[in-house]
Amino acid sequence: MKTALDCVPCFVRQVLDASRMVSADPALHQQMVRELLHWTAEMDLDQPPPVLGQRLHRRLREISGVADPYRAEKNRLNRMAMGVVSRIEARMRMAQNTLTTAVQLAIAGNVIDLGASASITREDVLRSVDQALAEPLTGDQDRFRQAVGSARQILYLADNAGEIVFDRLLIEALSPDRVTLAVRGAPVINDATMADAQAAGIHRICSVIDNGSDAPGTLLDDCSRVFRQRFMEADLIIAKGQGNFETLSESPYPVFFLFKVKCPVIGAHAGLPVGTHVLARSRAAP
Repeated sequence: MKTALDCVPCFVRQVLDASRMVSADPALHQQMVRELLHWTAEMDLDQPPPVLGQRLHRRLREISGVADPYRAEKNRLNRMAMGVVSRIEARMRMAQNTLTTAVQLAIAGNVIDLGASASITREDVLRSVDQALAEPLTGDQDRFRQAVGSARQILYLADNAGEIVFDRLLIEALSPDRVTLAVRGAPVINDATMADAQAAGIHRICSVIDNGSDAPGTLLDDCSRVFRQRFMEADLIIAKGQGNFETLSESPYPVFFLFKVKCPVIGAHAGLPVGTHVLARSRAAP
């Protein structure tokens, strides 16, 4: 996916949110915004948005000296999600189709995205759960079920802290012994890292690796050799969130994307209205 001009205001908001999170110094806020605007004047619009996102968050960590600016928020979101999930697990047990319900709940968790919104509340998450279970799931569910049924090795690409708690429900429905969960290799926004997978208890039910990258998406050339090998060997890749969709939507590999459309740019690329809960397949996959 290419970067749209409409992504620029989102980058500005995001860098302001992040810089204010790590420092009360207006000089740092101004420096980050000025550097971002300079980069946007020269950026390659043919690259996906996470390329610039990776650069700006690396720079923020560098000049602030804070290795993980969102750590406190990620801890809060994990705790909040654990509390919410404990309320809805009964709905999973009562579901007629466990896999479909698990997919819907995993997508509901995608609302926990500080790259798209500066603040996420418990009410936001509960509202997203109700909406996901009430509305139809957009996508080829039959093909997804077939892919799940025949897969021997499933690679699950996580997106955000907090959201990863909802991913556990789907991983349990997929048979965890054939699933490998991949998290980010280093902190970026509130994207999930190994610490978040452990907070959700996923390391106790399936294999967990990191992708070796600090991009808010999956830039294969920036990922580790171990991750790329798992990626190439997987029979089925489940990619959560808009960042993974932005970087892998044209992938020739067997990728299914699970996300909520949260902005018009993603909506235009997916051909779907904002708010849609999506189960989409990579366009270039055989």
